[in-house]
Amino acid sequence: MLNWLKNTFSKSQETPEPQQVSTTPETPAPVVTATEPAGIASNGSNSDSNSDTTEPAFAEQRDAIAIAYEKLQLDPAENLAADILADKLYEKFLLPEAEAMYRLILDSKPESLPTWINLGLCLDGQSRFTEAIACYQHVINQQPGDIIAHFNLGVSLSLTGQNLEAEQAYLRALELNPHFGHAHFNLAILLQQRDQLSQAIHHYQELLKLEPQHYYACCNLGMILASQGRYQDAEPCFQQAIACQTDMTTADFFLVNLYQQQGKQQEAETVLKNLLTRQPANTAARDALLNAYLQTSRFAEAENIYRQMLVSHPQEASLHYNLGVVLKAQGQTEAAKNCYQLALQLQPGFSNALGNLGLIFLEQGDLAQAESCNLRALEYDPKFTLAHVNLAQIYTSNAQFSKAEASYRKALELDKDNAIYHSYLGKLFFEQRRYDDAQTCYQKALQLDPNSIPALLELGQLHMTFGRATEARSCFDQAIKLRPDLAHAHNSLGALYDDQGMIPEAVTAYRRALEYQPDFPEAYGNLLFSLNYHPDLSAEEIFAAYQEYERRFAARLYQLWRPHTNSREPGRRLKIGYVSPDMRRHPVQHFLEPLLAQHDKSQFEIYAYAELTSEDNVSTRFRALVDHWVPTRNMSDDAMAEKIRADGIDILMDIAGHTGNNRLRVMARKPAPVSLTWLGYAYSTGLRAVDYFLSDAVFAPPEANHLFAEQIWRVDTPSLVYRPAEGMGECSPLPALNNGYVTIGTLSRAVRINHKVIRVWASILKRLENSRLVIDSGNFKDEAMRKSMEDKFVALGIEPSRLQIGAHSPPWDIVRSIDIGLDCFPHNSGTTLFETLYLGVPFVTLASRPSMGRLGSTVLSGLGRPEWIARTEEEYVDKVVALASNLPELSAIRAGLRMQMKNSPLMDEAGFCHKVENAYREMWKIWCNKEN
Repeated sequence: MLNWLKNTFSKSQETPEPQQVSTTPETPAPVVTATEPAGIASNGSNSDSNSDTTEPAFAEQRDAIAIAYEKLQLDPAENLAADILADKLYEKFLLPEAEAMYRLILDSKPESLPTWINLGLCLDGQSRFTEAIACYQHVINQQPGDIIAHFNLGVSLSLTGQNLEAEQAYLRALELNPHFGHAHFNLAILLQQRDQLSQAIHHYQELLKLEPQHYYACCNLGMILASQGRYQDAEPCFQQAIACQTDMTTADFFLVNLYQQQGKQQEAETVLKNLLTRQPANTAARDALLNAYLQTSRFAEAENIYRQMLVSHPQEASLHYNLGVVLKAQGQTEAAKNCYQLALQLQPGFSNALGNLGLIFLEQGDLAQAESCNLRALEYDPKFTLAHVNLAQIYTSNAQFSKAEASYRKALELDKDNAIYHSYLGKLFFEQRRYDDAQTCYQKALQLDPNSIPALLELGQLHMTFGRATEARSCFDQAIKLRPDLAHAHNSLGALYDDQGMIPEAVTAYRRALEYQPDFPEAYGNLLFSLNYHPDLSAEEIFAAYQEYERRFAARLYQLWRPHTNSREPGRRLKIGYVSPDMRRHPVQHFLEPLLAQHDKSQFEIYAYAELTSEDNVSTRFRALVDHWVPTRNMSDDAMAEKIRADGIDILMDIAGHTGNNRLRVMARKPAPVSLTWLGYAYSTGLRAVDYFLSDAVFAPPEANHLFAEQIWRVDTPSLVYRPAEGMGECSPLPALNNGYVTIGTLSRAVRINHKVIRVWASILKRLENSRLVIDSGNFKDEAMRKSMEDKFVALGIEPSRLQIGAHSPPWDIVRSIDIGLDCFPHNSGTTLFETLYLGVPFVTLASRPSMGRLGSTVLSGLGRPEWIARTEEEYVDKVVALASNLPELSAIRAGLRMQMKNSPLMDEAGFCHKVENAYREMWKIWCNKEN
């Protein structure tokens, strides 16, 4: 009779993901594949196939034999024995016929135990397991030492869910023959399914001693070991399987998964490349390698694979689309655009291609085309949620907030449990300052997905906006816990540290973000911003970091410079472009608005490149002051640079530096003949692409030239002008006259109040008995922040009762409660210096690192009060004490300070504008005289 195994291991799916074992019965076949328990046919024989056969005499027996010959298409003249006919029927999987033959044999020879076993196999094959079990049990009763009967009994019992009984049957077979590999294998599978892993490991290992090349035993043993974290033990199992069956792929993908779990991406890719060398047409391996490239942002390598695939499948729209995706990720916008358009030629209703093409148009500022693409996508697929999301972004960029909100809500109608879409809607509300609605959206997103990183980061930003440092920290920490390598989370944490005045911690966070994502210019810009406030670094150390920024993010863009074709007429009307994200309610408005208001439009045509998420009433005023208002929020750097060139801008002014939402990478492309930076940031951009830094001799003295990438263009001090906010009210009498003590104070943010500043201010409090210190800014809404600042003074011997730390908005009454203002160092305060002077409060400054440490000096020089400028910390203390020691004189200063300020260059709008326009004209003449 036949001697074979039914399937003992159902073949694992050929996919990158390892699959658990299957328990579905399969038909008998002489191949060992994956995880199926199976029976063994007895090799016992009832007769010799060459001997004469005595046929049963009954008619039904003759009929059965006739049917067998007919089914097998045999010549009856061959006169085969019944047992051979039965085996041939079984081999052809003609199980009912084979069963009939075996039963015929047993009618005449009921003592034939091998026939009982083979009958059991026929019954198993027809899922008649109970009857099969009875057959095997009959054999065991007659011959307890029949190994095959015990083994096949185990198979049938396991197929009926009687796992404990099956285990005992396999164990009995192994008692009879410890080297019975099939029993080890099926028992190991059974134990593995029941999570008895140590015992399963034992039986796989015993099998591999007998059959080292057993492919699926290697795979299953490796799976168990990997699940226990025993990666070093699992690895050789998979490698052994690959070595013994090069035409199989299951072990390859198991090994890839093993390496990926350990973060060994390079080793995983090597396995996939080796598999592709063996099987070049293996699409699963190719897709897995592609995914590896995409997950690690290795878009150039992914691009190569897509291009190879397009050689053989040039009409495959999805390949053109995917190539477009990776090209866009590499910044090749036009090439990506072409790919999407090719995909749409091949498949006009390709919704994803339409959506991505629309996003490119959005970046290029072509809102009509962007909208058209996404509307077309919805015509083909009304339930394409991403098109609604894209439309929302388009409408947001065009300040059509109602339509944007409607689009987001439509996307949520189609996918109401999408946490990301709730976050997007929340961000829209945040940009409109609908903070309660924004918070509701973020919380809904986190309710749907507690691990939604976008929602955590956005909610953290919302908490920061309201000075809730503790809550913001919790959000950022949770995001980092979920994704330790997420650069944006570390960047957000760095910004929070800045807000808290924790500069070293902020620097560390930004550097960590750059470790995880080296090409992250926003994080590097934040690092520079933070370094500016560092109390212990030299100006040279800080500028070195700016030079590194240029090397990493800008120098390669200098190769893109093209000659400018602007008319070289020195006296013609010039086009001046202002680039700013702050043409809205923002401190910058108090300095930029008076300049724009005074421009001589007969000599200068003014363009505003407004990088705004949303506009307000101040934006409306800015619009009215310029000849051309150009929203740039969704323009790519390339598109914006081309727009500036197309507009024919002669002189381009940056008003942001490295502050948030800057467009320095546009400046690096040198889209205008002359460029300069001023205000907003008050220090170098670090870019040699920017020609000038507009300043004065106090703000940036000649000895500081080496600390700027730009040439310093100095105008008469001061190099800025101030227009006060509305509603500040009048100056008050000197508070000390009624209080009986002097109040010193600042409205500066925590980022400027470092350990040196605290030490100096504590010294002043000790010198001025009964004096009080006011520290008031938005950072100190948080109780933990207030306590932290208080503790630093207490550690220097200052009683908490002498400190008033808080946050008030607007702060005008707080300013009126202060007698003498305190500037910070080495980074001076900003707008608050002008506000204190305008409300009659003099301040003392320390001339520190140029230029941000000299703003106070510039302001006081412009006011005509250079005597309030200190050169050392000791002199700073002495000057404050001197002012506080003569209250009548201090009262007189307060009474006349506003008028003095109004009559000074600090508020001479026309005079300042004239200085700037003269500078523009001189800069232009220099360019006109240069060789092209």
